[in-house]
Amino acid sequence: MSAFLTVGEPIALFGSEEVDKSLKDARHFQKFLAGAEVNVAVGVSRLGHTTQYITCLGKDPFGAFIIDQLNENNIGTDYIEETEDYWTAFQLKDRVSTGDPNIFYFRKGSAAAHFNQAILDQIDFSDVKFAHLSGIFPAISKEALASFRYLVQLLKEHNIRTTFDPNLRPQLWESQEVMVETINELASHAEIILPGINEGEILMGSRNPEKIADFYLQNGETTKTVIVKLGEEGAYVKQKDGTSFTVPGFSVPEVVDTVGAGDGFAAGLITALMEGQSLEEAVTRANAVGALAVQSPGDSDGYPTPAELENYLHEHKVVKK
Repeated sequence: MSAFLTVGEPIALFGSEEVDKSLKDARHFQKFLAGAEVNVAVGVSRLGHTTQYITCLGKDPFGAFIIDQLNENNIGTDYIEETEDYWTAFQLKDRVSTGDPNIFYFRKGSAAAHFNQAILDQIDFSDVKFAHLSGIFPAISKEALASFRYLVQLLKEHNIRTTFDPNLRPQLWESQEVMVETINELASHAEIILPGINEGEILMGSRNPEKIADFYLQNGETTKTVIVKLGEEGAYVKQKDGTSFTVPGFSVPEVVDTVGAGDGFAAGLITALMEGQSLEEAVTRANAVGALAVQSPGDSDGYPTPAELENYLHEHKVVKK
């Protein structure tokens, strides 16, 4: 039983501890749990909601590490298959003083890429309020894409609210053309879409938040809300009925690591909506969790507990427009 679920590929991440040193030269690394969808599950769980994470892991040290991390974060593992036939993905990430870090994946042919669609028939949807979907999982293999489409179908049948983050990973797709076409088609099935400015430019040719929102609102009948992430400037929101507004972001004293900020944003948004908050309040929380995320080195280390979030929001009063 779970209020929230997501599907994805969890990864054992080795993050360099040496600032501005290339992955080739770095010698000291710290191991973290990583993966966009699992980051969201961590954030949702940390904010007090029950979660289930759907995936396939190899029966190897990295798979065992990931299971331990999921258990530590109170994330449900009922729909995780383990296999001896394929291995668990891992990645390296450098530490940079400015900008986004470089990442190198070891994931081709992984256990998650051989995901068994039959797992989805085991899901108990009775208590599920929200499902979060991302453009990464369907990119890792044809099996994953087929399973993703089947899960979307099941979510529609059970009237589950859905968020979709494009999470573009060009290196996982056979071409940019295929990536753009597939991501936009998959996005059309989600109620809430969460593109970033850079993603908008790639997916529909504009960096204008309103144009990005209009594109996705017209892209599919299911889509009711588009929230365009603007980085430190916050987020632009537009709904099917034409309502639109911008929610300002939070200033951050030091950016340690940008990876995981968008996933934290999704976790903040989803939990607030599950708690019955208004869309503007939910986006404010989303901005806050994103701001906290960039101040820590791991993908999800900076995600707050309810008390930490309340303190942060109290200390950083946002004046509503």
